[in-house]
Amino acid sequence: MAERTTREIYLGEGSGTGSGSQHLYVNVGPAHPAMHGIIRILAELDGETVVKADVEIGYLHRAFEKECEGGPYNNAIPYTDRLNYVSPLINNFGYTSCVEKLLGIDATERCQYIRVIMSEISRICDHLTCIGASAMELGAFTVFLYMIKAREYLWELVEDVTGARLTISYARVGGVKADLPEGFALKLCKAFKETRQVLEEVHKLLTGNRIFMDRLVGVGVLSREDTVAYAITGPMLRAAGVPYDVRRAQPYWAYDRVEFEVPTGRNGDNYDRYLVRMVEMEQSMRIVEQALDAIPGGPINVDFQGKPMDPATYVDLGKQGKTEGLLLIPITLSPNLEGLERPVHHRVNVSDKRVVLPPKEEAYGSIEGLMNHFMLIMEGNGIRPPRGAAYFPVEGANGELGFYVVSDGTDRPYRVRCRPPCFPPMAALHRMIEGGMVADVVPTFGSVNMIGGELDR
Repeated sequence: MAERTTREIYLGEGSGTGSGSQHLYVNVGPAHPAMHGIIRILAELDGETVVKADVEIGYLHRAFEKECEGGPYNNAIPYTDRLNYVSPLINNFGYTSCVEKLLGIDATERCQYIRVIMSEISRICDHLTCIGASAMELGAFTVFLYMIKAREYLWELVEDVTGARLTISYARVGGVKADLPEGFALKLCKAFKETRQVLEEVHKLLTGNRIFMDRLVGVGVLSREDTVAYAITGPMLRAAGVPYDVRRAQPYWAYDRVEFEVPTGRNGDNYDRYLVRMVEMEQSMRIVEQALDAIPGGPINVDFQGKPMDPATYVDLGKQGKTEGLLLIPITLSPNLEGLERPVHHRVNVSDKRVVLPPKEEAYGSIEGLMNHFMLIMEGNGIRPPRGAAYFPVEGANGELGFYVVSDGTDRPYRVRCRPPCFPPMAALHRMIEGGMVADVVPTFGSVNMIGGELDR
């Protein structure tokens, strides 16, 4: 039988002639703003009720996995920024930890604490964005402005540490790009104080608001059994009453050295997802404060011989062979390279020349350091894990984010696979919106917190 045309599908059987049905077929997205421009929901409506929904993805295929296989291991880090671009630090650290597992190396204690601190700051930013955007789509524009204000305080912290706000590329295999800057703890305390005030204001505006509760309570329900069956993790799973959190179930980095609670809901509806994310932000701030108190190493002050020297003069002396005492002189690095000086370099990176670029003093001031740097950058050399495969899961803002990397012994990965936390909830989205009102499609979709970059890899 010939394929039916779109007009026949929409206006043929069940359109009001013969069967008496008055169902209407409506496309929600991909052009709809709430669909991020990349999700299409073909909804069958009976009046205002969604009878059936077909969710289509695939409008933003970025070839992330294939791109990672085309270059050296560290070259994939900027690609990971673009997965969940609202909390890119977690993506960075998850990928580099997987490569480190493949190499059989562990990050330094200080580096592990830095990864915990920056990951939790990213998680808060992600939840602020999710709740703020979802509230705005329900008409609570004030909440959106408050949440973005709080996110701005935290993004300033991220910028101080990484040099960027969104696409940060901060992690490195074996460590991080640079140490925490001077005065970071003081600025973080101030930012958290402001963030807690914003969360208190949002609780007053939303949590007990009758209109907000009417729009969310009992809407978008996914049962505990269905949530588990769809392999959904993160806030959606915890909202259904399952206290699974990768940080607690399979502790990594320094998560086994900090205390925190795993909030859970009971009903698995949009309102429980909102409450879980609100509590998780409080717990994330609690984790960061504990990690900052316990971080080893602390500020490092070393007395050097001579005054700081600019890199150009330093390099010139090295070229002339005047290297005596050169490694004892500090370099006045530009802001994008601060934190890579010798005194702090070994605190945040493993002492493994196969993996980590040498401190700038050594690269600029000694032939050994220069050759080490050159070999790690030159094509065909670089980081070369032994043959094998590794999987490393982390708790992303939306659930379990896992990286699977296969090595064939060369300087570039044979296979990179990402397990995105957004994908399973999108498979279950039709279950959440069928039987509900068409007006509830957007808030339910917002509670999933779909991020296109990690969904369509």
